[in-house]
Amino acid sequence: MNILLLGSGGRESALGWGIARSGARLTSLPGNPGLEEIGEVIPGDPSSPDEVVRVARRRGADLVVVGPEAPLVAGVGDALRASGFKVFGPDAAAARIEGSKQHAKELMNRAGIPTARARTCDDVAPALDFLDELGPPYVIKADGLAAGKGVVVTSDRREAKEAVRDRIERGVFGDAGRTVLIEEFLDGPETSLIAFCDGSHAVACEPAQDYKRVYDGDRGPNTGGMGSYSPVPDCPSDMAERIVDEVIEPMLAETARGGAPFTGALYAGLALTSRGPRVIEFNARFGDPETQALIPRLASDLSEVCLAAASGELAGVGLDWRDEACVAVVLASGGYPGDHEVGYPVTGLGEAAAREDVLVFHAGTALHDGEIVTSGGRVLAVTALGATFEQARERAYAAADVIEFENKQLRRDIAERAVSGGIPTPVSG
Repeated sequence: MNILLLGSGGRESALGWGIARSGARLTSLPGNPGLEEIGEVIPGDPSSPDEVVRVARRRGADLVVVGPEAPLVAGVGDALRASGFKVFGPDAAAARIEGSKQHAKELMNRAGIPTARARTCDDVAPALDFLDELGPPYVIKADGLAAGKGVVVTSDRREAKEAVRDRIERGVFGDAGRTVLIEEFLDGPETSLIAFCDGSHAVACEPAQDYKRVYDGDRGPNTGGMGSYSPVPDCPSDMAERIVDEVIEPMLAETARGGAPFTGALYAGLALTSRGPRVIEFNARFGDPETQALIPRLASDLSEVCLAAASGELAGVGLDWRDEACVAVVLASGGYPGDHEVGYPVTGLGEAAAREDVLVFHAGTALHDGEIVTSGGRVLAVTALGATFEQARERAYAAADVIEFENKQLRRDIAERAVSGGIPTPVSG
């Protein structure tokens, strides 16, 4: 099978590894140095529908797997399907579930999916009024795509007020933040549940847990994600089944009823509150870095499952999972998620990858004069499997510590609460 993978981040590195492991011929657009080790990479813009269609034709793609959200919202899935290609990823209309938080709330309300009370505002005064009505902790979200950085959760009203003004008045996130969602804070531990969907059927992955805040102890600003682990002790099989019944399947039915059936990976970010699971957000693709902790545990053939979803043939498909725990630790550039310098040489990659049950997924890396250098905020995800969470953590951090680049930063508490059995701090973002 010839598979074209769109994207260049850590999520795509993990998906590419899973696809290559299945024996499929992998081409990545634009890819990264890690993906280049397991298949061909082609430079280009994965968010250009015309360019992607040209590459898919040239490569004779049997399936196109869309990794990031931007190509989906740009209509790449629509263009590919119109040209006769099978696509793992939704059309633009279905991808609005991530492209607009207001739209996602409307879908959830129509489908009766449990979620936080919220209001959308495009003016500062009503936004502040609703903040005061809800009280702290305050949750402010940019309505559009903001690379996982558009959310602020704070108990400081002054900080909340500045976050509203940053988005609406100062345009920190451009048009994506001119409308904000002010949302009720949800208590309880968070989890992510991702399902393969074919428009009418859903097959759920095992849950994963990610870490949004940049510093240990869930402190500092939100990021795209600083680490993850799977499975999730706080979300046992009965809770996962409840989430599928109360969240995934109702949303799949609602998108189909609205004329935008969802095909691809439907991501639900949830708070496991005292009142039951409540949806924080939906995404129209695999999570990053949850994918880096899920794919190494997936025993089923990833390529075949993606093809079944793209072909409308998921009915009766099941997923097999390895029993081991998996921990993914993100290595980021100093200063991330704010301003950060790039172009620093990365060393120790071979030594880290050679360790037992360790995988190193590239995210923000580039090849310069034959040398791997940093090129983004999140640089690598160092992932390890283990018979226990303690063993997986030890392997991941031991491998992470042999990789070096200037101003490297990482959290030291990824999966710590899974080892201790502690309850994660709720962040509702």
